[in-house]
Amino acid sequence: MRSVLKLEVEEAKVMIAAGIQAAEEAQAAETICIVDDGGYLIALERMNGARNTSPEMAMAKAFTASGHRRSTHLFNQPGGPATIHGEAFGIHAMMPGKFAIFVGGFPIVVNGQVIGGVGVSGGAGEEDIAVGVATLKALQKHLGPAFEVLTEADIKK
Repeated sequence: MRSVLKLEVEEAKVMIAAGIQAAEEAQAAETICIVDDGGYLIALERMNGARNTSPEMAMAKAFTASGHRRSTHLFNQPGGPATIHGEAFGIHAMMPGKFAIFVGGFPIVVNGQVIGGVGVSGGAGEEDIAVGVATLKALQKHLGPAFEVLTEADIKK
């Protein structure tokens, strides 16, 4: 038996606020989604001017990152699991509309446990990454030194 950490709406709001600030600084209209460890929605915010397709894409990115415990852009890097010779080639076809294998999804890892995911959609890839990392750094700041949050872009747990 083990104890588990649970992401709650208070933390999700902190993360979204930081993501919006980072998006505004980058002049990108983003949608930011936070899900729990099962990939279910906790909070989502679509900034004014964000594409109408970005909420669904942000949810898919967050779902994928949480469930597969890795940043979504790692799926398609050279030699990545979703590339043509990778062990997970075609994985996105197994869950149409829910599984994203492109930039903008990050697992939320606290004290070594994947407790959720963040999905960012609407900007260029670099902007989505910067906004996602900003959300993770905000969670670390909010939780304080008693918790260790992975805050880099390339997360594989």
